Amino acid sequence: VATLPSVRAGLLQRQHDFREAPGLVADGRDMGTVVFPDAELKIFLTASAEERAQRRFKQLQDKGMSANLADLQAAIQSRDEQDMNRAVAPLVPADDSIVIDSTDMTIDEVFTELMNHARNKGLVK
Repeated sequence: VATLPSVRAGLLQRQHDFREAPGLVADGRDMGTVVFPDAELKIFLTASAEERAQRRFKQLQDKGMSANLADLQAAIQSRDEQDMNRAVAPLVPADDSIVIDSTDMTIDEVFTELMNHARNKGLVK
């Protein structure tokens, strides 16, 4: 979907409708740069390709599915390369985003850091 300009344009207006209160938490590769460039808080959450492959591998194993770790990592690296170099909405952090590298963090640590940033902006109590 992200590579089809006509589809992206159609979805963009629907996504923009969520800019009004109460708003939302949005997850996606261009939420802070294209879809919600004026968001009060932008987090660019990243992790190494190796760590993301490990996480996906474990997720698949936990579901009883087989997977090849090397193939998963290659696919993640390929997608990253394509996304960073695409003509429409390339994968880059917004200039005003907070970049969090979660490679060496637990999910609880990531959540705590995200919530701290939201509290500091007055978005949650």
